[in-house]
Amino acid sequence: MTATALAVTGLRDAHGRTARDLRVSLTDRCNLRCSYCMPAEGLPWLPTADVLTDDEVVHLVSVAVRLLGVRKVRFTGGEPLLRRGLAGIVASTARLRTDEGLPPEISLTTNGVGLERRIHELAESGLNRVNVSLDTLDRERYAALARRDRLPDVLRGLAGVEAAGLRPVKVNTVVMRGVNEADVVPLAEFCLARGYRLRFIEQMPLGPEHGWDRSSMVPAAEILEVLGRHFKLTLAEQRGSAPAQEWLVAASERHRAGRIGVIASVTAPFCAACDRTRLTADGHLRTCLFAHTETDLRTPLREGATDHELAALWQAAHLGKAAGHGIGTPGFHQPARTMSAIGG
Repeated sequence: MTATALAVTGLRDAHGRTARDLRVSLTDRCNLRCSYCMPAEGLPWLPTADVLTDDEVVHLVSVAVRLLGVRKVRFTGGEPLLRRGLAGIVASTARLRTDEGLPPEISLTTNGVGLERRIHELAESGLNRVNVSLDTLDRERYAALARRDRLPDVLRGLAGVEAAGLRPVKVNTVVMRGVNEADVVPLAEFCLARGYRLRFIEQMPLGPEHGWDRSSMVPAAEILEVLGRHFKLTLAEQRGSAPAQEWLVAASERHRAGRIGVIASVTAPFCAACDRTRLTADGHLRTCLFAHTETDLRTPLREGATDHELAALWQAAHLGKAAGHGIGTPGFHQPARTMSAIGG
């Protein structure tokens, strides 16, 4: 099969969806210990030999972009800033060309710790956009939640992204009952005042020890109810395949006009429009965050498989992508890997 034929076929599944967005986890390690993500002592990390090398990451990303129609690449973790070769991986990805003849859109999801120091190098390497996780502006609450007192570093990282000209700057917040509901409005005002795009995210069952309890999740409707009491909201255009439904926020004396998004993965799943495919740090393909099966691409890559053989494996796996994640349906159970091991 020719490269052209593969690109035309792309990553289609049996439900008519085409994956254009690749999420690549560069490490399962993290320098925070957020309570909803991992235990205080951390998790058993992948052995170094099992983790894809920088060249192997670029090789598989190249297959996805050149042969499978991927147009967006997001690097995640764990914490991707812990990857020493990150800037080189970004630069190599930026040199690729999609089926449209353009460089892929390259983004990064990070906790923001260490971002201030690396952002200019990453921007020069070809990074287009950054998503920073920030669940509270209260320093004591942040330290308790992340088990590390690093809020000032994160705020400096956000300012660094803005100074580097990477826009829109996106902020991700997981709202948890009894933990940080009080931060919904302050975070919204903080982001609107600076022109950041804030997205509130329903807590998903991907934490440690399978300890997710739906009653501890603050649903999107409740978040919007709180926001509606403080801001004038107007539903934005339909989101298409984007995970966040956005709302336009009218300007006030306290902030400029802006946008706030809500990702209702649990109460209003958007699986029917999903355009994502995922690669773990140890080179396994996942078609969904909640998939219970994976396809090993690392072994055939290391055994000398051709790019077309790797692409065919990827296509075959993606064809079997489930219609939806099934949260809330009888028989649903959390995948064995946690979010930090899968990649956000």
